[in-house]
Amino acid sequence: VAVLGAAGGIGQPLGLLMKMSPLVSQLSLYDIANTPGVAADISHVNTNAMTKGYAGDDELGAALEGADVVVIPAGVPRKPGMTRDDLFKINAGIVAGLCSAISKHCPDAMVNMISNPVNSTIPIAAEVFKKKGTYDPKKLCGVTTLDVVRAKTFVAEKNGLDVTQVEVPVVGGHAGVTILPLWSQMSPATRMDDATIDALTKRTQDGGTEVVQAKAGKGSATLSMAYAGAHFANACLKGLNGEKDVIECSYVESTVVPGLPFFSTQVRLGPTGVEEIMGLGDMSDYEKAGIEAMKAELESSIQKGVDFVAGNPDI
Repeated sequence: VAVLGAAGGIGQPLGLLMKMSPLVSQLSLYDIANTPGVAADISHVNTNAMTKGYAGDDELGAALEGADVVVIPAGVPRKPGMTRDDLFKINAGIVAGLCSAISKHCPDAMVNMISNPVNSTIPIAAEVFKKKGTYDPKKLCGVTTLDVVRAKTFVAEKNGLDVTQVEVPVVGGHAGVTILPLWSQMSPATRMDDATIDALTKRTQDGGTEVVQAKAGKGSATLSMAYAGAHFANACLKGLNGEKDVIECSYVESTVVPGLPFFSTQVRLGPTGVEEIMGLGDMSDYEKAGIEAMKAELESSIQKGVDFVAGNPDI
């Protein structure tokens, strides 16, 4: 497993969580700087994953060599007043560069994209891989797990449920209105009035902003994101190992919603990556309206990613 952006706010706790995973035999920690120290620190943990740090462009290839799963939390975090869109120009370039290296050094790896805005960085990655002739849609996943984690936490708190037993599919994308929890499909089935459903939906959509504000300008959601990223990476590893019925939500190339070439639904992970994309299932009228409400924003975010690669011929 390689973590790209391993010295950052998400990358450091994510690296530690991956070191704790019994599914990881080798852990490569890469960033533009500071990774030798982070790797030395994490390497002392008495678990089986052999850990090594890599720093700077010259060592990126070595960090990626032989990777089965590449997790990308690289980029700059959101700051107060910053939209996910403001992040776009900076993070788009970072992601494109990393994906070029992946296509060269580990073209068969599963890529887990955390770098925001995921709604656009996944299309960017796809276009870069297509240019390099290494694109496999089954191996490219946008990590929307934090939306699922939040939805479970918030609905369990509200209804006094055991959060470890709660399942909620979250569909769409990974920003604001494009995040749609399907409460009607949650288990255990829970009756909630319209006001509660609306409040929980909005809280899930604005979860990132809630943390940015609580940190008062000193950061964004890094620890919960690391937890969610590690959970999804472990799910990918379980699937690659042939474990059955590994189901997670992820933002992937999809035909579930006509006109939206990338979309997040539940997917089944297996030895070849994303082996099955689940449909939306039966939805409430509120949820159907939510799908309609997100279409324009999601479509433009996808197009923005495609246009970025088309407009940068040197990628």
